Amino acid sequence: MFHKAIIFSLGMLTLAGCNAQKKAKAPEPGAGTTTNTKATKPSKEEIIYFNLGENKFLTKYEMNVTFKGISEDSRCPEGVNCIWAGVAVAQVEVMGTYSRPMVLELATTENAGRNYHQSEVYNGYTISLQEVTPFPKSEGGVKALEGKYRIGIKLTKEGPETSGSTRK
Repeated sequence: MFHKAIIFSLGMLTLAGCNAQKKAKAPEPGAGTTTNTKATKPSKEEIIYFNLGENKFLTKYEMNVTFKGISEDSRCPEGVNCIWAGVAVAQVEVMGTYSRPMVLELATTENAGRNYHQSEVYNGYTISLQEVTPFPKSEGGVKALEGKYRIGIKLTKEGPETSGSTRK
């Protein structure tokens, strides 16, 4: 009887130690993700950043994403007065684990008349372009930015009522 009490006690202590380790371990974010945090309040939206030509497999979304390039950058340079603010269009290739690759044209502004869309739906996720950096300068213009672009995208799960659409 005494052996059973000792073995039972050791088993309970071992399980309690395992549970304490699980609670102390911080949760791991998806591969290649960074969170957008502000000093005033924490933000729940997760922005994933890509340098030009960078490829990441996002395990959380089961998706491979590649920033192919900027096909258009007509944004008004800093320090210049423009009639129109302009737009930057990023080419983002996405491929799910069970789907073919697709190149999305994501713009910095939504303008359906000019076929500019800030977000598109792919495999049940809305993929939105959040930012394109750096911003053009008056000297050098867009030519000076070639190879230096960086984008930030956000992926959000689509609801059942909009999962069949291709654009948002």
